[in-house]
Amino acid sequence: MSNDIRCNAGTRPVGAKCVVPAGSTVTVEMHQQPNDRSCAQEAIGGAHHGPVAVYLSKVDDATKADGSAPWFKIFEDSWAKNSAGGSGDDDFWGTKDLNACCGRMSVPIPSDLAAGDYLLRAEALALHTAGGSGGAQFYMTCYQLSITGTGSRTPAGVSLPGAFSASDPGILVNIHAPMSSYKAPGPAVIQGGATKRAGSACVGCEQTCTPGSGPSGTATQVPQPQPTGPGPAPTGCTAQLYGQCGGIGWTGCTACASGSCVKLNDHYSQCQA
Repeated sequence: MSNDIRCNAGTRPVGAKCVVPAGSTVTVEMHQQPNDRSCAQEAIGGAHHGPVAVYLSKVDDATKADGSAPWFKIFEDSWAKNSAGGSGDDDFWGTKDLNACCGRMSVPIPSDLAAGDYLLRAEALALHTAGGSGGAQFYMTCYQLSITGTGSRTPAGVSLPGAFSASDPGILVNIHAPMSSYKAPGPAVIQGGATKRAGSACVGCEQTCTPGSGPSGTATQVPQPQPTGPGPAPTGCTAQLYGQCGGIGWTGCTACASGSCVKLNDHYSQCQA
């Protein structure tokens, strides 16, 4: 894996940071298309099932940090068995929770963290084509935080790249078969972090906030666009700009409403201007 696993491609310095008190909650928001935060559209469309995780990394200056400092996991919404289902597709997943909660996940910031600058890394892992090596699709982005408070803890972290391997059982997995267990890749959530049971109800801001609002200390920025998922393609259908238009196993639209379909890898092509 390349350094892009840290904060996605095209990272660059930013001009501001979100000030967040330790012990408060940030709400991360993910959507398929840029500038479209409508709850009428699934956050991660189609069958892009998989876990959701949030990491922090202590840095000297969040506006310039490149993600090379160690990362520790503070939040996870992974997988739970659906006894009424027949395969992993039918089970409960963090990405399904994102869809149910209008793309929002409320993430508590541990109350005892040392004050200072941090990168917050939000990750959704799509496993619909993860049955073959290299088929899992990571969607991640980073936010710049300045955490305030009187805590002193700086948890040990892992390196990115380095914490994941293409052969990890949480990355190389066939979710289209019945599943009895699943462990999300990466480290365990730190003490004082939060684990949401996949399939449980929306809580906090992802249920109550309107776009742009939220309690004090809540960051509600929009990450990189997410692709639409596979499904039957109606005759003559077109994918929207930055939507998926091809790839191994893709059965959705292959024509673009605007722009052209660009192959990014064997598993994913995207409509680009």
